[in-house]
Amino acid sequence: MNDLSNFGKFLVLIGFVIIALGLLLTFLPKIPYLGKLPGDIYIKKGNFTFYFPLATSILLSILLTIILNLLLRK
Repeated sequence: MNDLSNFGKFLVLIGFVIIALGLLLTFLPKIPYLGKLPGDIYIKKGNFTFYFPLATSILLSILLTIILNLLLRK
């Protein structure tokens, strides 16, 4: 019976992750400056466009690291 309890907790966690991703995808375009930070690489030549959000990726990585360390600390 303990295996089903663990599986149920896992399903609830997956549900929360899906809800969080849905909210993030809904409200992410409305956050100003996200994806347009200094350090983001944007190259446009003719009909070729290359975009790599380096600074945005680093910022999100730092924020997620801090949040997860606070939540998962035992």
